[in-house]
Amino acid sequence: MPRMPKTLQATCVNDDSAIRKTARMFNFTPLLGAQSSSPASQSLLELDGGVKVLIDVGWDEHFTVSKLRALERQIPSLSIILLTHATPSHLGAFAHCCKNFPLFTQIPIYATTPVISLGRTLLQDIYSSTPLASTIIPADSLVESSYASGSSPTDPTLQLLLEPPTSDEIAHYFSLIHPLKYSQPHEPLPSAFSPPLNGLKITAYNAGHTLGGTIWHIQHGMESIVYAVDWNQVRENVFGGAAWLDASGGGAEVIDQLRKPTALVCSSRGAEKSSLTGGRRRRDELLLDTIRATVAKGGTVLIPTDTSARVLELAYLLEHAWRKEHSNNSSDSPFKSTKLYLASKNVGATMRYARSMLEWMDENIVKELEADEATATSKKQHKRTDSKQIGGREKQPAGKPAGPFDFRHLRLLERRKQVEKITTKKGARVILASDASLEWGFSKEVLMKIASDTSNLIILTESYGIQHDTKVDEESLGSLLWSWYQERRDGVALEPAADGSNLEQVHSGGRELHLSFAQRVGLEGRELLAYQQYLATQRRLQNQMPLGNSAAMETAADAVDETSSTSSSSSEESDPERQGKALNTSAAVANLNRNKAGLTKETLGVNILLRQPGVYDYDVRGKKGREQMFPFVSKRRRADDFGDVIRPDEYLRAEERDEVDGHDMRDGVTGRDNKLGQKRKWGDAGLQGENDRAGSNIANKQRQQMSNIVDKGGTTNGNVAMNDLYDPDLDDVSTGSDSEPDNGVNGPSKVVLQKNMVNAHLKIAFVDFAGLHDQRSLSMLIPLIQPRKLIIVSGTASDTAYLASESRQKLVPTVSESAAAVQDHVFTPLNGEMVNASVDTNAWTVKLSSALVKRLRWQNVRGLGVVTLMGHLAAMAVDEQQSVDSTSKKRQKLVREDTEESKDRQKPSDEEAQHLAPVLDVLPANVAAATRSVAQPLHVGDLRLADLRKILQSTGHTADFRGEGTLLIDGLVAVRKTATGKIEVEGGGLGLPDYPVRDLEGSFHAVKRRIYDGLAIIAGG
Repeated sequence: MPRMPKTLQATCVNDDSAIRKTARMFNFTPLLGAQSSSPASQSLLELDGGVKVLIDVGWDEHFTVSKLRALERQIPSLSIILLTHATPSHLGAFAHCCKNFPLFTQIPIYATTPVISLGRTLLQDIYSSTPLASTIIPADSLVESSYASGSSPTDPTLQLLLEPPTSDEIAHYFSLIHPLKYSQPHEPLPSAFSPPLNGLKITAYNAGHTLGGTIWHIQHGMESIVYAVDWNQVRENVFGGAAWLDASGGGAEVIDQLRKPTALVCSSRGAEKSSLTGGRRRRDELLLDTIRATVAKGGTVLIPTDTSARVLELAYLLEHAWRKEHSNNSSDSPFKSTKLYLASKNVGATMRYARSMLEWMDENIVKELEADEATATSKKQHKRTDSKQIGGREKQPAGKPAGPFDFRHLRLLERRKQVEKITTKKGARVILASDASLEWGFSKEVLMKIASDTSNLIILTESYGIQHDTKVDEESLGSLLWSWYQERRDGVALEPAADGSNLEQVHSGGRELHLSFAQRVGLEGRELLAYQQYLATQRRLQNQMPLGNSAAMETAADAVDETSSTSSSSSEESDPERQGKALNTSAAVANLNRNKAGLTKETLGVNILLRQPGVYDYDVRGKKGREQMFPFVSKRRRADDFGDVIRPDEYLRAEERDEVDGHDMRDGVTGRDNKLGQKRKWGDAGLQGENDRAGSNIANKQRQQMSNIVDKGGTTNGNVAMNDLYDPDLDDVSTGSDSEPDNGVNGPSKVVLQKNMVNAHLKIAFVDFAGLHDQRSLSMLIPLIQPRKLIIVSGTASDTAYLASESRQKLVPTVSESAAAVQDHVFTPLNGEMVNASVDTNAWTVKLSSALVKRLRWQNVRGLGVVTLMGHLAAMAVDEQQSVDSTSKKRQKLVREDTEESKDRQKPSDEEAQHLAPVLDVLPANVAAATRSVAQPLHVGDLRLADLRKILQSTGHTADFRGEGTLLIDGLVAVRKTATGKIEVEGGGLGLPDYPVRDLEGSFHAVKRRIYDGLAIIAGG
């Protein structure tokens, strides 16, 4: 039987249920990022059947562990995890959760390939740049452990660190993520402690803003949820625009998959920001003009940015601007004498991944690469022809052309000594440095070096939300500079731009700028004793927990246990995993003993029988589903429809393995160790650090190559990347190890903050390179999407209130709703506040008689079967054995086995074997005649102008889009589609002299006929 469309008010199926009203459950809880200046994002979605979906595990620049407590409480009940962007605000806590919350790695995680690759390099950069990203033991836990051991109380201000995840561990964590592609629906696997997903489907769509950024569409039954946080509709140099609009329809309609969802979760950041006049081109010109004004005076320009997302847009723009200026020999641009640097601990790996993922970027990037390769091929053939004409002496080929991210002028810096070297030199330079918040990375160190010079400039590329309730200790350095820029207390310097306009640069006025640098210091004395007491306390708490409860900490009792395959290796866990499990266990025990809100009875439900000691009874009255029976765990191996679930990465070829710095990172394997007798490559000799002669030989070889490349005019071969050339400013730091040790600290350590003060005299400028939606995009797209419920998160309180007010005015109520009802469909929750975004639907379930089914005439509308029903509804006796489905039959089989003993004593009568059910039957003849006379035809379907254009063009008509939502046919007939879906046809039946005359009918009637052919008549006798 063909499917029925959702637009019908009644759905007729063969079932024995009565007419009923259906309510779908959807609860949304923002864990981080709602009405807050913090950019961190964490959202929890709870669907029917107890399915919980966590979207993003973001962290802010302070890496405060207390902000992850709400997330930690939800981990034992999560079904799947989705990641949206490769930025700290969306996955900054991913490695922390994997290392310190053992259940976290057992939850299926999904993201696009760029998010996985760039997120890996991002977290490796973070953990190698600052010790604050490591797990800081809470002060109250240290005090409790000291009291438990009977020793003197520990200093509560002591900040002890657990061992951070290594680069190998981070790579292993990211190898657990399942990669997805855009626009491909996927049915995820549930976690071992999750209820069945019941056909849950997830689909990733391009969100812009970052490489691989995702708008998630979640389909669960009749529930359609669109999660769109931090997206950008505008196309950029590297990133394409968000995939909201249908390009085939002229860009005036939202694609079907994202249109009219039951709930839209949207971010409000930038809701009050107006779009820049001139768009992307004007933005790029402002950045280049601002840089040009400073480097022309010999100053240094610092641009703080992230290391995995927006840095690609900035690096591409600056590299191509430098290429353009150097290719113009007649130009005297200051860019020719200005050096360009990109400083980040792991930027080399980031750029390698970017070169391998050009297909995820804007289509202009691919066209640029293809054009360069075609030009290089033609030049090579031309030179070969010329060489034959001059006696067979062929010149050397020009080499492979530089791709979009094969840098000729941008120098990558990955070591602190290199950054210190370039900041001590005089001369014009531009430095892109991590991070945008200026709380970790090289940007803070560069700022301290250049802040005292009035000729230097720092360019902020994103606005920092500041709220009055923000604590002073939580304010980042970037937020402080942003507040100075907005205050403009010490005046503004105006610099001329290329187009004659003025560029604003705010003076800092010599104000004191306090900088703190975190250092890792080893423990000794009483500090080391306190650390050991803490670990002993965690192990003792774990050992004292009953076996039943400890097992319940790893799996829920109401789901299928799929961890039996890994149970044999649980005792062989490494020390960091055992340490993290101790943290989880102790936290749960502390909450249980203190009767706090760690695991409440409402959260546990029937699981309280296993999760809390001393509980032997549970009230099941009024409960439904799995809450009605004892939580028995049936152990079985993880499998799907095709058999046992396998890991594809275990069967990869050598060239397909996930590599970091050229080494296999699967299962934490690394080939970096240089053992006795192990073979090494010739270039690996410089990695040992002890062989100074090898390092000096490499440096001499670089100087010799540089002297051979540089010609007499002082220019370099354009086909050789500048990163491969010799840089005199980095002469004494170009050799040695690729990585720097973290102060040589191994084992237990603590954080020590070193505070410095500098008088800031540099200028501050702002060019918006955040790549986020603005007021125009939000006001235009939300009414086009037409969501039933709108949930606003990820923004300050002012942005959220503004977007909510605008959305309540522009959202159009449905036929069954009033304008006042729309006011209640816009939610603005706070962190930790759950909102009920469920949608009630009326569903009638009746039975169809055999005579009526034979008379049904189905019509196809865009792949859906549509039929009109007109019959007589009555209660009739139906044989139960003929109406049950396969599930009911299985249930009856179990009941029959239980009642075999009483079968002889009691035999059901014929009346008891039948029951009454609503049945729709054929109308009697006298009633059908009266109904046919008053029935009016009703057309059902959703006509798309793009489809109508293709149909008309295939029949010989000319059809073109003119403006937004208007289709012009034969230059005479205009077809428009209003916001409510109404089709308007305007024009005459005669053709113009410029167009061919129709033999049978005019354009107007042809258009109307094609429109009616695309619809279905579902009413009538």
